[in-house]
Amino acid sequence: MTVTAARRTRPRRPEWLVPAGLIAVSLVPMLAGTLRLTQLAAGGPVTAGNARFFDFPVPVIVHIVGSSLFLVLGALQFAPSLRRRRWHRVSGRIAAPAGLLSALSAVWMTLFSDLPDTDGPLLFGLRVVLAPAMAAAIVVAVVAIRRGDAATHSAWMTRAYAIGLGAGTQAVVFLPWTLLLGAPGVPVHDLLMGLGWAVNLAVAEVVIRRRRRPSLSA
Repeated sequence: MTVTAARRTRPRRPEWLVPAGLIAVSLVPMLAGTLRLTQLAAGGPVTAGNARFFDFPVPVIVHIVGSSLFLVLGALQFAPSLRRRRWHRVSGRIAAPAGLLSALSAVWMTLFSDLPDTDGPLLFGLRVVLAPAMAAAIVVAVVAIRRGDAATHSAWMTRAYAIGLGAGTQAVVFLPWTLLLGAPGVPVHDLLMGLGWAVNLAVAEVVIRRRRRPSLSA
C-alpha cells in the first residue's frame, strides 16, 4: 500500500467534533454571562463583587451578547460542510459584528470599569493589547474576504476566535490549579489568564498552518 493510498483510507474524524468541543469550552463564559444578565434584569442583588456591572450595564450586556454570538457562530465555522454553503456567508455577517462588539466592549470595561482585586497589572496589560488585537483581526479578515482572499480571511478570523475564546480556556486552566492548590494570588491569577490566551493562539497557528499545507503542495 502506498503512502497516498494510506492517506486516502485513513478514517476521518466527525466534522462536528471540533465545533462541539469549542461550544463546550464556550459554555462556561456563556453560562456566567447568562447569570449576569439575569442579575442585571432583576436589579440585584448588588454585591461588592458585581457592583461594577450595575454601574455600567450597557457595555456588559453588549459584551455578553456579542461574545456569545461570536463564540457559537464562530465554532460552527469549523464544520467543513458549513463553510461551503451560503450559511457560512450569512452567519459570518452576524459573527463579525458580534466579535467587534465583544472586543470593543472589552476595551471599554477594561479602561473605565472598576476591576476586581484579583486582577493585576499584567492582566490589565494583556486585555488592553488583546482586545484591540481581536478587533483588528476581524477587520483584516473582513477586508480580505471582500477582496476574495479566503485564506487570509480564514487565518485572521481563526486568530480572532482564539482570543475571543480566552474566557473558556481560562476556566479549563484554572480548574486543576484551584482543585490542587486553591485560589491563586494576583500574580499567578494573571499568568493563568495569560496562559489561556497563549494556548488558544498557539493552537490557532497550528490550525492555520495545516490549512495552508494542501494549497502549498498543490
